[in-house]
Amino acid sequence: MANEDSIPASSASGIAVVTGAAGFVGGHLCERLVSAGYQVVASDLRDPKLPGTRFSSCDITDAAACRKLAEGADVIFHVASMVQTRRSGAASVWAVNLGGTRNLLAAAREAGVRRFVYVSSASVVYQGRDIENGDESLPYAAESQAPYADSKGVAEREVLAASGKAGLLTSSLRPHIIYGPGDGRFLPAILRRAQAGALRVGIGTHDKLSDFTYIDNLIDALLLADRKLVEEPALGGRAYFITNGEPIPFWGFVDRVLAAIGQPALKGRVPFGIAYAAAACAEAVNAILGRSAGPENGFTRFAVSYMCTHHYFSIGRAQRELGYVPAVSIDEGIRRTIAALGANPA
Repeated sequence: MANEDSIPASSASGIAVVTGAAGFVGGHLCERLVSAGYQVVASDLRDPKLPGTRFSSCDITDAAACRKLAEGADVIFHVASMVQTRRSGAASVWAVNLGGTRNLLAAAREAGVRRFVYVSSASVVYQGRDIENGDESLPYAAESQAPYADSKGVAEREVLAASGKAGLLTSSLRPHIIYGPGDGRFLPAILRRAQAGALRVGIGTHDKLSDFTYIDNLIDALLLADRKLVEEPALGGRAYFITNGEPIPFWGFVDRVLAAIGQPALKGRVPFGIAYAAAACAEAVNAILGRSAGPENGFTRFAVSYMCTHHYFSIGRAQRELGYVPAVSIDEGIRRTIAALGANPA
């Protein structure tokens, strides 16, 4: 269920291009933009066949294709990215996440696009250590963590630096662990493992807090960011953490999901050191077998470290400057997602 009523009428409108429209976030964004009165160009490698949109095929690593895509657009919502936390096979990740972003920025400037809203990641500031209530004053990670986080950080810097040049205004949103109906990865993986009886223990301790972002809340923030670029151009060139603002232990979130489907809570924890060593071995095997890019099962050194450190963020800037208010709570988001997946035993 979208949050149309939570976003007031806006002067932002026109032709909106959405990259990654066949994905989880892109699909939800296209749906909301159509409802808000935008003319929506849904772009991806395959046609998501979204009602009310016009499809435009585009490989963002192709500069000429990006130039064609940007023609006539008022705003580009750049959602497309390649998510990979294995440290091997990084070239394709960088080609999509940084190279594709550079192509789109250049195309936007050339076509006279006025606004560029980027979906970044909270991981751009993660350095393998605790982050507690971190805000936008945190520096970008100085130490390599994973191809995804590294490439998104460099891309975000270039997006923000482009603001105010050639008439283009930019904004970057940093969500953290997005979930909701239509998610094909995070919460469905939890449910599959739980229903198969393969989810019995977590990793690390129970006291490390994490942030989560329900999909409708992120979409609210994306529309607000575009509106503010129209109404308050001085806000261009800024990044914003976007979460539910309800930090809880990562495995506490998993326990809430398990409770919602009538499954018992996790029974214990595997120590960090053991899990980290096992993840390193798994990555090494994948590299030897040539599985260096593409979909992964989430068991990597980066993922293990992420689950075993505090990583929650202040949404204060987004609240003050964008008027962002998380409208859907974590528990309500879990309920809606499970209902949409048909996984609720009740």
